[in-house]
Amino acid sequence: MDKRSVAFHTLGCKLNFSETSTLSRLLENEGFEKRNFDDKADVYVINTCSVTDNADKECRQLVRRIQRKAPESLVVITGCYAQLKSKEIAQIEGVDLVLGAAEKFNIAAHLKELTKNDSAKICSCDIAEVTGFNSSFSINDRTRTFLKVQDGCDYNCSFCTIPMARGKSRSDNVQNVVNNITSLSSTGVKEIVLTGVNLGDFGKGADGNKKHEESFYELVQALEQIDGIERYRISSIEPNLLANEIIELVANSDKFMPHFHIPLQSGSNTILGLMRRRYKRELYAERVKLIKTLMPHCAIGVDVIVGFPGETDAHFTETFEFLHSLDISYLHVFTYSERPNTLAVEMKDVVPINVRNERNKKLRNLSYMKMSEHTRRHIGQTRKVLFEANSKNGMMEGYTDNYIKINAPHKTEWVNQIVDWTI
Repeated sequence: MDKRSVAFHTLGCKLNFSETSTLSRLLENEGFEKRNFDDKADVYVINTCSVTDNADKECRQLVRRIQRKAPESLVVITGCYAQLKSKEIAQIEGVDLVLGAAEKFNIAAHLKELTKNDSAKICSCDIAEVTGFNSSFSINDRTRTFLKVQDGCDYNCSFCTIPMARGKSRSDNVQNVVNNITSLSSTGVKEIVLTGVNLGDFGKGADGNKKHEESFYELVQALEQIDGIERYRISSIEPNLLANEIIELVANSDKFMPHFHIPLQSGSNTILGLMRRRYKRELYAERVKLIKTLMPHCAIGVDVIVGFPGETDAHFTETFEFLHSLDISYLHVFTYSERPNTLAVEMKDVVPINVRNERNKKLRNLSYMKMSEHTRRHIGQTRKVLFEANSKNGMMEGYTDNYIKINAPHKTEWVNQIVDWTI
């Protein structure tokens, strides 16, 4: 019997990419041959996201593409959007299987029994019943690995669907993470990015009900001791969970990169309250100040949402001026979009779309200025750059420890190597 082939497409965050990578390995272990998504395959798996505004549209477009190219192939939809809107997805012509949060890692068993039918099979349960933690990691050109150490979230921010899509906060344990990293180190990976939905909440058991048995600080302490991995990054951590001891450890570490990504969402305490965030802007400013006092060269990235219901021009100006005053390096700017079943959907004083887009533009310009300033400040300095395999027009790229992007003429011997580079 010929090998069955499978192709994957991932929408959304780093966590989704690490999970797709793990699903791919699971199926390859079952004898499936992996193909590119643009090629013909027996099975297509789309791992969806609920954060991007057009999740539904993207999903439908991808399924239509498969229908035109390979109408007999099986189509499986999983990920956050599949958990939130399983019935809607099942109605899309060409979809054969919808896997919710509890079932996605059982994909191999489901595929054994799946045949092309007129109606899609839904395997999903209430998110409250989703427990257990599945470790995942993605390997991209061996240079950098995204390692999932935490999943789910117990926060209920008024704009967010992630707790409904991914369930309670739960995580791996320190020993398992250490074991995973020890085995990854033998593959030649140079940098590991720790990822999760609410990374700083690491330490709740796999069933999501326990109190913290371990902490994120204990995890980073343990990783600091492992030989064989040269660089770690912390993907994103809430300001209220970024303890001073974590900042101090990174400041004194050769392995943890001087780079934090800290969601802010708004620089107005009024809007932070409406968003149900768990801190005020003063705490955020304190965190940035401590980081920059201990590591003046550190990169700090910020998530911010514009156009949240009730955000007046004055509130936006407050956010803009607050961000302008902070010693940060770049922004990820999100335009608020309505999500069903969230508290924010019911809120009054909706901001017109054109105003939201205008505010987004202003903050993206600010981000460009901040990144240019961060880079300019380090001109003449020699920093360590990890070069990646991707080559375009004879050029290769890499990032310094403090997240400055470097382009250089391609040299094969530099691929997946850490090189001293004068900026």
